[in-house]
Amino acid sequence: MLSEDQMVKVIRAAQGAARRAIEATYFGSLSVTEQRKVKDEKSKLTKTESVIVLENQPCKLSFETVTAAAASDTAAAVTQITKLFVSPDILIKPGAKITVTQDGITTDYTRSGVPARYPTHQEIMLELFERWA
Repeated sequence: MLSEDQMVKVIRAAQGAARRAIEATYFGSLSVTEQRKVKDEKSKLTKTESVIVLENQPCKLSFETVTAAAASDTAAAVTQITKLFVSPDILIKPGAKITVTQDGITTDYTRSGVPARYPTHQEIMLELFERWA
């Protein structure tokens, strides 16, 4: 039987291998832009500016199309769910703009909800970015 230290090492090695396998599927890249208050030293006025806080972070977008199954006389509603897979080491704040380039297409998103964090990755549900709140 393995000691507790040996078990921890085995688990960490397995998680590391799983993380490398997941990250091998990252064919996109993202940047994160936040609205921050910046004080102008000359005028002493504070204004809000868009600041890029993260660039060229590997990632993967996953899309799922969901069709409403309710019977009706009209067309069924179709919804696309967009999920971002990214390193568990980064933090994307609520309200930030997430610009993702994958398969030659660049799209702006924002985070919707709390990320699902795992030792190997995190999954973030996205919505199309419309404007700063």
